[in-house]
Parts: sequence; structure tokens; C-alpha cells
Amino acid sequence: MALEQIKQVSGRGVFVPGADIDTDRIIPARFMKCVTFDGLGEYAFYDVRFDPQGNPTTHPLNDPRFAGAGILIAGSNFGCGSSREHAPQSLKKYGFNAVIAESFAEIFNGNCTTLAMPCVVASVADVSALRAAVEADPQMQITINLETLRISTSAGHDIAVTMPESARDALTAGRWDPIQELLDNNDRIEERARALGYVSH
Repeated sequence: MALEQIKQVSGRGVFVPGADIDTDRIIPARFMKCVTFDGLGEYAFYDVRFDPQGNPTTHPLNDPRFAGAGILIAGSNFGCGSSREHAPQSLKKYGFNAVIAESFAEIFNGNCTTLAMPCVVASVADVSALRAAVEADPQMQITINLETLRISTSAGHDIAVTMPESARDALTAGRWDPIQELLDNNDRIEERARALGYVSH
């Protein structure tokens, strides 16, 4: 099964405030007792979205104006801390298809790439401008173009972004899931094993 080529992502945005938002903030450890990642979306940012009594807080993800937003906007060092894959899985299951931030933790960025969820880096000034724009107009459409490495919006923004070239190539070429690549190339792997002679089957 050929993987989808991710060349651009569009959607409405929501800004989640704070620097150094770690993977435990994204998905608290107590929700990681799962066999699969299904259902993790409802627990994304749980401890800041709800108080100890389970009542909703004023967190942006609880704001009905941002319901259905598919692009997460964040500050610096997003996804730091432990390398738990559950963090990007919870964001993906929540409904996010891309993340824009001032900077990312490297392992988190890589885990997002294998979910076809691009992480792009924008300047502090540009992240601030996007934050102001989505708060002024939550319906504003954001488009991240991975081929040109630019963000455009329905409000007229044109923003340069960066991302690791390896992640960009994997996404745009449809090679972002290494497990699927192995499955798709099983015949070639078998052929190579036979050619080597010393690989037993």
C-alpha cells in the first residue's frame, strides 16, 4: 500500500501557550496503560484542560471557538522530556494534522513524522503573529506548504518555516512510515536475502 505524499496541510489553528511543554503535559503517564493508541485523543493535555475535580478549565482546547482546529501552534522546545510515542499519537488522535512551533524536541519531531504529522519551525515573531491572528479570527485557514516551506493564511500571512530535510523528504515522497515501507518492499527484501546467500529463511 503506497503511503500518501504529504505536500501540504491546511486547517484552522489553535495556540497552546507555554514554553517547554513536555510529553507528560501532552499525555499524562497514567493514560498510557493501553494496548493500542486508540482513544488517546481524549486525554491530550488532560491535566491542564481539567482541574482535579474533572471540571473543564479555560485551556484553549476547551474553547468552543477552536473546536475542530487541525493545526497546533506552540512556543519553544515543544515535545521535550521523555520520548514517549503516546504524545504525538494523542495529538493525532485528538485531530491535529500538523504542529507549528518556535522549536521542537528532536525525538518528538521524528515520532510526529512517522504519523504523517509535520512539525515546522517558525520565528518567535511569526508564531506571535499567528497566535494573534487565530485568536482574532478562529475561522482563519492556515496552509503549510512542505514543498516551498512557507505558511499562508486566509488573512494574508506569508511565513517562512524550516524543518529537517529528512522529515520533509519522507513526508513529501510518501516514505514517512518505515514499517509500511518494509511491508511494501517484502519481495525486494526476500530477493536481496536470497542473493546474499548467508541469510537463512
